[in-house]
Amino acid sequence: METAERFESLVRAEFAPKSVYLNTASNGLLPARTVAALQQAALVRAEGRPLTALHADVEEARASFARLAGVPADRVAAGASVAAHTGVVAASLPAGAEVLTAEDDFTSVLNPFHVRGDLKVRTVPLERIAESVRPGTALVAVSAAQSADGRVADLPALREAARDHGARTYVDFSQAAGWLPMEADAYDFTAAVGFKWLMGPHGAAFLVVPEDFGGLTPILAGWVAGENPWDSCYGPVAELAHSARRFDLTHALFTYAGLRHSLALIEELGVDAVHAHDLALADRFRAGLARLGHAPVPAPGSAIVSVPGLGVRQPGLSAAGIEVSNRAGNLRAAFHLYNTAADVDRLLDVLSG
Repeated sequence: METAERFESLVRAEFAPKSVYLNTASNGLLPARTVAALQQAALVRAEGRPLTALHADVEEARASFARLAGVPADRVAAGASVAAHTGVVAASLPAGAEVLTAEDDFTSVLNPFHVRGDLKVRTVPLERIAESVRPGTALVAVSAAQSADGRVADLPALREAARDHGARTYVDFSQAAGWLPMEADAYDFTAAVGFKWLMGPHGAAFLVVPEDFGGLTPILAGWVAGENPWDSCYGPVAELAHSARRFDLTHALFTYAGLRHSLALIEELGVDAVHAHDLALADRFRAGLARLGHAPVPAPGSAIVSVPGLGVRQPGLSAAGIEVSNRAGNLRAAFHLYNTAADVDRLLDVLSG
């Protein structure tokens, strides 16, 4: 079977949306295989069966994410939110350290640094973040793709600038993992939630750390962070995991039972194929907007398209069976593997009315 035909066949087998769903930047659709796994996980609990298989799902999801990120599984921590992972990174910094961030980045990437109260958090426009790294900058924290408008950070330039000035890097791939290659090994720390472009249930997020843990202290460690978790349930953990699992948070077992199958689907399709598919649809939408006289926020190479002034159209679009977001007055459309050219054309048709 040709690659394109195989891609379409896999997608058709997994998704049957009841709307024109263009809101993956908020929540991804669940594949059929993931829904089935969630149902089976619920039965395990309802019927009182051992949870062994559900704990194994966590490790399968960790390994799958690691392959997508391009790192060994022992460098991946399984948690619950990017905010919690950011908090661990923020706690590792000495008082007075400078953290460079992008204007209006997503709160989970920023707030833990601000609430410390003793860090110097400097904010610059996203387009200037690489050039704004300077001697004394301890950490650069930024989203790979901006939640509000889809702009993609110049990560190669950021890596080079950080290396030149001895700064560390923390990149949130929540709006990119699944359609944009991660190359997590190129940064000190990376994170991503599982419920957007990775198409899993809510309640899971991953953190990638260096082999030497990058000076992080597992301040949120509970029993699952022990080298032998079942021997770490009472009293202080005697021996932390020798891997990034020392940064794990208690696992949302149902979530990981489903997420492992969503990640497996992305692996089957291939991120490069998803990337090409998603960007082709986003570019089709941009071309259509130009014909209608609308100018989206410049975000070349992004699967997210944000159109100033059209956010007010969101309720009407939803009533017409088209799901998008209203972010800061902008209409935000996000194109993923289950979307088609017909979805793009339907959105343009309603916007033209």
